[in-house]
Amino acid sequence: MAAAAALEAAAPTGALWGLVHDFVMGQQEGPADQVAADVKSGNYTVLQVVEALGSSLENPEPRTRARGIQLLSQVLLHCHTLLLEKEVVHLILFYENRLKDHHLVIPSVLQGLKALSLCVALPPGLAVSVLKAIFQEVHVQSLPQVDRHTVYNIITNFMRTREEELKSLGADFTFGFIQVMDGEKDPRNLLVAFRIVHDLISRDYSLGPFVEELFEVTSCYFPIDFTPPPNDPHGIQREDLILSLRAVLASTPRFAEFLLPLLIEKVDSEVLSAKLDSLQTLNACCAVYGQKELKDFLPSLWASIRREVFQTASERVEAEGLAALHSLTACLSRSVLRADAEDLLDSFLSNILQDCRHHLCEPDMKLVWPSAKLLQAAAGASARACDYITSNVLPLLLEQFHKHSQSSQRRTILEMLLGFLKLQQKWSYEDKDQRPLNGFKDQLCSLVFMALTDPSTQLQLVGIRTLTVLGAQPDLLSSEDLELAVGHLYRLSFLEEDSQSWVAALEASGALAALYPVAFSSHLIPKLAEELRVGESNLTKGDEHIQCSQHLCCLQALSAVSTHPSIVKETLPLLLQHLWQVNRGNMVAQSSDVIAVCQSLKQVAEKCQQDPESCWYFHQTAIPCLLALAVQASMPEKEPSVLKKVLLEDEVLAAMVSVIGTATTHLSPELAAQSVTHIVPLFLDGNVSFLPENSFPSRFQPFQDDASGQRRLIALLMAFVCSLPRNVEIPQLNQLMRELLELSCCHSCPFSSTAAAKCFAGLLNKHPAGQQLDEFLQLAVDKVEAGLGSGPCRSQAFTLLLWVTKALVLRYHPLSSCLTARVRPFWRQENPGPKQTFLLLLFLPRTSILLCLMDLLNDPELGPAAADGFSLLMSDCTDVLTRAGHAEVRIMFRQRFFTDNVPALVQGFHAAPQDVKPNYLKGLSHVLNRLPKPVLLPELPTLLSLLLEALSCPDCVVQLSTLSCLQPLLLEAPQVMSLHVDTLVTKFLNLSSSPSMAVRIAALQCMHALTRLPTPVLLPYKPQVIRALAKPLDDKKRLVRKEAVSARGEWFLLGSPGS
Repeated sequence: MAAAAALEAAAPTGALWGLVHDFVMGQQEGPADQVAADVKSGNYTVLQVVEALGSSLENPEPRTRARGIQLLSQVLLHCHTLLLEKEVVHLILFYENRLKDHHLVIPSVLQGLKALSLCVALPPGLAVSVLKAIFQEVHVQSLPQVDRHTVYNIITNFMRTREEELKSLGADFTFGFIQVMDGEKDPRNLLVAFRIVHDLISRDYSLGPFVEELFEVTSCYFPIDFTPPPNDPHGIQREDLILSLRAVLASTPRFAEFLLPLLIEKVDSEVLSAKLDSLQTLNACCAVYGQKELKDFLPSLWASIRREVFQTASERVEAEGLAALHSLTACLSRSVLRADAEDLLDSFLSNILQDCRHHLCEPDMKLVWPSAKLLQAAAGASARACDYITSNVLPLLLEQFHKHSQSSQRRTILEMLLGFLKLQQKWSYEDKDQRPLNGFKDQLCSLVFMALTDPSTQLQLVGIRTLTVLGAQPDLLSSEDLELAVGHLYRLSFLEEDSQSWVAALEASGALAALYPVAFSSHLIPKLAEELRVGESNLTKGDEHIQCSQHLCCLQALSAVSTHPSIVKETLPLLLQHLWQVNRGNMVAQSSDVIAVCQSLKQVAEKCQQDPESCWYFHQTAIPCLLALAVQASMPEKEPSVLKKVLLEDEVLAAMVSVIGTATTHLSPELAAQSVTHIVPLFLDGNVSFLPENSFPSRFQPFQDDASGQRRLIALLMAFVCSLPRNVEIPQLNQLMRELLELSCCHSCPFSSTAAAKCFAGLLNKHPAGQQLDEFLQLAVDKVEAGLGSGPCRSQAFTLLLWVTKALVLRYHPLSSCLTARVRPFWRQENPGPKQTFLLLLFLPRTSILLCLMDLLNDPELGPAAADGFSLLMSDCTDVLTRAGHAEVRIMFRQRFFTDNVPALVQGFHAAPQDVKPNYLKGLSHVLNRLPKPVLLPELPTLLSLLLEALSCPDCVVQLSTLSCLQPLLLEAPQVMSLHVDTLVTKFLNLSSSPSMAVRIAALQCMHALTRLPTPVLLPYKPQVIRALAKPLDDKKRLVRKEAVSARGEWFLLGSPGS
């Protein structure tokens, strides 16, 4: 019995010995993983592994000892968490002793120490013992890269877990690491070494007398000159090394006396990368340096930065130089001074002023901008610097403005002044009298007003910008200054014909009106009101010229200054009153007049969106007024009024839609719920009680058959309900959806039926999933079934189908389990009818979403419209189904649509009769043209042949859409496109003579983009293309000639040196 037990105990040991023998003597790698797994699972202990390795560890042959220690180290790397403290002590003593062994053994020893450095059970003091042994016994830089990296990992592990023990070594630890790192060249190791040095400094390890040595061992790599090899698997970039080294160099002020001379030397060198790296490092150092560190180097630093800004040909170097100057000034500004200490900031700024101010006075003004940039970089660093420089520079610039008489020179000086004024906005002053601008206020205002009255447009523009910045200074402008400023802005808005000054004046008026509403209410709004009254009078007389100038300018000025709630309460009634004048027939108005007012109202609504109170005021004031005007205009009359019918034109209603939608999107749910209780009953029940001047000659019934004029106002209902937040409950929703569905298939008024279809789709998109949504979809099924058959409503039914499809595509409508079962029988039918096809469209998996539309592509009547429908499905709308209007728009819906449906569309193209193939090509082109290019590029090889075929389609829409799709692909996928270069050249040249100007321009742009393909592929076509492009040079359209010149020039340069 005892012999059997001994055999059982010896069996696993024998298996372990066999694995050890296979690894050590058989040079097999697999047994190491097996032994580690067995130790981890508890089959063996680490002690048993050491016993099995006994003879190998004591073998006189170094390679055998190395294999034995390698096996043990690999086991420890996997099982270091299982070690006990006593085992760790013995193993570390063993490994420390082996550091004195043959150099072939050292790599395996280091792997074992790396595993032991990860042990939680490491007793105190052993980390110091291990590092001392490494520092004393191992010449690290003679080791291969992998083993050096292991040493760095050991140090990193101990610094992370045994920080206090390592700090007990004092400066000896720093010196030991310097010896380890000295001479390192591998970028993989340098990244770790730089991180260790940064931790040494940032965690307050003792550097002792070795500060300079630590600096030298790291700064020898500055500036980094490393180019990663091609296909580098490690992915180390030059920027990684630059940032790691910069973090070290800028981590302590103790490096300053060594680093700053080095930075000055590199800035003064001729190497661009060294200049940039040095200036960026100086910028980083200023965050930790003080006046003490910078004092002795300020003159040299300023001289180097000044030279780079004055003389450099690189904008990047100039920008980094200015950033470094900004940081230097900020550093000097924040340093705490002793009472008897010298204030270096004043002397530094004095030197800057001394070297720059004379350039501001030079007659030729050669270095005026570099000097101004330097002064502004320093002034922007702190309030002290800004006050010092501004108080010295402003008098000089004011004097120079009056000395120079040319507008161009004055503009340059005023632009410099503007830069200094903008810097004042960064700082706040508790005492108003401390502001440096107070002493120059009168001179600045006089100078700005001179600029605003100058004939030069460019000087006026700078004057307007300067006035805006002056106005932004709190309590700087007096009431008299504001009155003059408003007068100048009014004059520029109305009396100047230059469009740039006019636009700038409107923008400035809006910015200043938000700050000074009382001044604008007192001095500008009355003038605008009078101007509007005069404009109405001129419209009554039919003066076309005045109508197109001052009247429209007045409307835009009213909207531009509506940037404050109190001003909105004055401008909005003026605009609405103007609309009432149109409705009463007091003016000879055209649709463009009403559209202009609506555009101004929309701009006011946009400005009100940021303030909930103003938004609600606009909504409850403007929306009822617009609805009342539209309802009044829609009422039947014995003698129809042309003036009132203007309000019912498509373009005018579309303008009103944009106003109502903009005014509704930002309403809170609570306020929107109040509004919806009035507007929906207006359209369903004719309840006009909330409308102003609501005494109408007949009842408002837009859903009735005989109310063709009133039906058009469904567009206004659409704008409101489709812009509401999703959580607002709509009253009488079931009745509303049924009425909209009924009207959507009415053929007597296409405008009304389309608006109803869009409204139905917008509500469908926002409706939560459930039984009611399924009921609405079933109603749509029935309506489309009746409409898509033969009859006068086919077009309207198709429009409904299209908008419902878009509503579902945007929300990526999930399957409805209760309706999927009803669809399956239809799916099995060979020739499903319209209803069955529509059911498939709505409820089958999304790969079938195109079945109905693809079936309609074969329809002789609706085929072209179905093809254009793909454009609607893929594009963004402006009035309904928008994110701004709270529609449910899922991310990447275009990508999903493409993935699910384009394969079926391509398959349908190949199976379609020849006469309807253009419909498929048009649909495919619309889908691809609106698809993000990263999604399209992987599919390009399979779809390119169809795109090329689409270029031969006679439809100009198809041609233009396809060219728009191909042009960016030529730039982003040149290798794939070069395979079809012969076809591309031929088709593009043919289309450059198209009857359509847009197609000619797009074709020439594609010819230009072709030059991005590999040159050897294009050279055989160069003579043919140059000859062919001579013809569009004489095109009757300037834009075509411009593209022809650009494309032909690129083809001329093809293959030439440097091209």
